[in-house]
Amino acid sequence: MQALYGQLLIGLINGAFYAMLSLGLAVIFGLLNIINFTHGALYMMGAFCAWFLLQYLGLGYWWALVAAPVAVGAFGVIIERTMLSRLYKLDHLYGLLLTFGLALIIQGLFRNQFGSSGLPYQMPEVLTGGLNLGFMFLPKYRAWVIVASLAVCLSTWYVIERTKLGAYLRAGTENPALVQAFGVNVPRMVTLTYGFGVALAAFAGVMAAPIYQVNPLMGADLIVVVFAVVVIGGMGSILGAIITGFGLGVVEGLTKVFYPEASNTVIFVVMVIVLILRPAGLFGRER
Repeated sequence: MQALYGQLLIGLINGAFYAMLSLGLAVIFGLLNIINFTHGALYMMGAFCAWFLLQYLGLGYWWALVAAPVAVGAFGVIIERTMLSRLYKLDHLYGLLLTFGLALIIQGLFRNQFGSSGLPYQMPEVLTGGLNLGFMFLPKYRAWVIVASLAVCLSTWYVIERTKLGAYLRAGTENPALVQAFGVNVPRMVTLTYGFGVALAAFAGVMAAPIYQVNPLMGADLIVVVFAVVVIGGMGSILGAIITGFGLGVVEGLTKVFYPEASNTVIFVVMVIVLILRPAGLFGRER
C-alpha cells in the first residue's frame, strides 16, 4: 500500500505538469489555431529564468513564480508578432514547422551553453519537509505543486469559459471582423492570448525546477506526452486538458505499480484507443 500511495502521489504531481502544459497548448490551439511545438522549450526557459534570477540577482522561488512567466510570456509575444502573425492565413502545417524549428534552436542554444546535465534549484525553505498523514509521508512542496496547478488551471478555465473577456476571445477567433467592428483590438488580443499560453508553460517550468532540476532538454520528452494528453482531451478543449492531464498522471502512476513495463507507453495506448472510438477526443467537438 505504501508503494501504491507513493505512485499515486507521483502520478498526481506528473498530472499537475501535464495539466498546466496541456492547458497552455489548448488555450493557444483553441483560440488561435496554432500547434505550438515551442511549448516544451518555453517550459524549459521558465525553469532557467528562475535559475538565472537566483544565481545572478539573488531572487528566490516566489519572485521567480511571478517574474519568469512575465519574461517568457514577453518572449512569446515577440515570437507571435514577428513570426507567427505572418502565417495565420496559411495552412496550419507552416505554423507547426516554424514552432518545431524554434524549439530545436532554443534547446540547442541552451544545451551548447549549459550542457546536458541538470542544474540544482533549491525549493523555498517554507515548503521543505513534509507531513505525516499516517498512511504516507507527504512532502510539502509536492502538495503545493498539486494545489497551485489546480488553482491556476481552474482559474484559467473560469476566465475563458465564464467571463466577458473569455467571450471576446472566443468570438475573436470565430469571427474577428465582426468583433473588431465592436471596437475590440483583435490582433492585440490574439498576441496577449499567445503570451498567456506561453506564460503558463513558464509557470510550470518554475514549479518543476526544484523537483526535476533545470535541464536544457527537460521539455523535449515531456512535450510529446503533453501533446498526447491534449489529443486525448480534445484539441482546444480547456476543461479536457485539465481533467485529462490529472487523470492520465494518475493512470501512469497506477501502471507503475501493477505493470511497470507499460508505464512509459500507457498514455499513448490510451490515445490510440480514444482516437479510434472518438477521433475528436473525450471533450472535443467534431469540426
